[in-house]
Amino acid sequence: MTVTNPPLWQLPPGVTHSLWEYTQSDHIAADYDEYFAQNSLFEFDEAVLRRHFTRPGRLIDLGCGTGRLLMGFAREGFATLAVDLSQRMLEIVGEKARREQLQIDRLKTNMVALDCLRDTSADYCMCMFSTLGMIRGRDNRRRVLSHVRRILKPGGLFALHVHNRWYNLFEPQARVWLVGNLVLSHIKRDVEPGDKFFDYRGIPNMYLHVFTKHELLSDLRASGLRVRELVSLDRHRHRPLPHAWLLGRLRANGWIVVCESA
Repeated sequence: MTVTNPPLWQLPPGVTHSLWEYTQSDHIAADYDEYFAQNSLFEFDEAVLRRHFTRPGRLIDLGCGTGRLLMGFAREGFATLAVDLSQRMLEIVGEKARREQLQIDRLKTNMVALDCLRDTSADYCMCMFSTLGMIRGRDNRRRVLSHVRRILKPGGLFALHVHNRWYNLFEPQARVWLVGNLVLSHIKRDVEPGDKFFDYRGIPNMYLHVFTKHELLSDLRASGLRVRELVSLDRHRHRPLPHAWLLGRLRANGWIVVCESA
């Protein structure tokens, strides 16, 4: 299917042309599970979630993809809501749920505009696999986090995964991007430190924001979310970073953070 990108002014807040194409492309959804079948992060991030999401409750997955995490929790009696901007991704979630006779509610919307979700309506929320970084603009990303804080019940838990900007210091080509981004962010008002653009699965100029630890923690605090556990990831993203106390802000590939609604 050929995706027609709308004019910039018609795109939802925080959504780039590349993200729109990504979410509207049927082929991305069709082979999503196969494409990521061997991703080393997937088993580890689920293990982290299960340390915290221990009792069945209302669980919302922001940027759910094809529901890889929701399926397991739905089997265990969690009341689940799959949220994504991709109609086809949500259809696949529905197909999986029907095959196993599971109830997974689905909502097609932009994560920046979650006003349709009631205050204090969820026990748990998650935004994994660097999905928050796909939202362009710090104000928009903070708006997502503010919605999470609003939606969670007091003491509710939120899990998040992001990439580390300074990890790019350890790869020659990535260092070139890092220096260029720092320069460009001082020249162009619409480019922030940490904004990456790259070709991805046939989609040109895919956007991803990569965080510093300080930026990440600052955004969470500003949204009223208190960190319960922060896991620094090793280079392969399948276990905690060894000796994270030693320059972990630079060495971590990224972080999984579990927060509590203050």
